[in-house]
Amino acid sequence: MDLILWRHAEAEPATEEITDEFRKLTGKGVKQAGKIAYWLDSTLPETCRILVSPTIRTRDTADALVACGRKVKIVPELGPQASAQDILRIANWPNNREPVVIVGHQPCLGQVAGHLLGHVSQGYSIRKGNVWWLSQKQREAEEVTTYLKAVMSPDLVVR
Repeated sequence: MDLILWRHAEAEPATEEITDEFRKLTGKGVKQAGKIAYWLDSTLPETCRILVSPTIRTRDTADALVACGRKVKIVPELGPQASAQDILRIANWPNNREPVVIVGHQPCLGQVAGHLLGHVSQGYSIRKGNVWWLSQKQREAEEVTTYLKAVMSPDLVVR
């Protein structure tokens, strides 16, 4: 199974008027999302499932993939309160036959990466707008191993 963790792009800060769940992407965030969506769309298979937190900033981030013709599903359980176990359960890790993209939040995405890469007590810092692509492989009689297939930053995507 492939699990692609996409942290939302740069968003405006929370204020008294704009609570955390209603934060929108900044202009820079829109550009970050567009670059990563371009890269993902050219890399992901058509059968990929794209699951998105219900916050405005994650939906705005995923909208860049919608603009590429991809379908996304808003999953309320993927909000900022989600745990690493929630994400793994929702993604059906490691049993899903198709790749799953999770558009979500820190620190939870970093905790998922830490858990899958064997550092259960340590979460990783996934930067805004970045993608971490985790995959599994099995060689003949060996056990299944999880590895980090790619890390992509919007700064590395040339359009």
